[in-house]
Amino acid sequence: MTAFRPLHDRVLVRRVAGEERSAGGIIIPDTAKEKPMEGEVIACGSGVRGEDGTLHALDVKPGDRILFGKWSGTEVKLNGEELLIMKESDILGIVEDRKGLKKAA
Repeated sequence: MTAFRPLHDRVLVRRVAGEERSAGGIIIPDTAKEKPMEGEVIACGSGVRGEDGTLHALDVKPGDRILFGKWSGTEVKLNGEELLIMKESDILGIVEDRKGLKKAA
């Protein structure tokens, strides 16, 4: 297994599995699915340096579930698994309670 450590303000993310069925119970084929915009942080860089040279740590950490934009990040394949590398600024937020997250109507 290859170890990977992102640099600076970059984050390695694994997409979560998308929904297999619609709200009405219809099975969605793989060709019609959109890629999920939710993922789990696998690894983080050390942070970004300010103009004064101080290191500012990232707000996310490995294990966090996050939301990100549809076109965020760069897809890479590590150890046969498709992952995303993105900057912390591409992350929209951290999902703290999965039950509290509702889909828009």
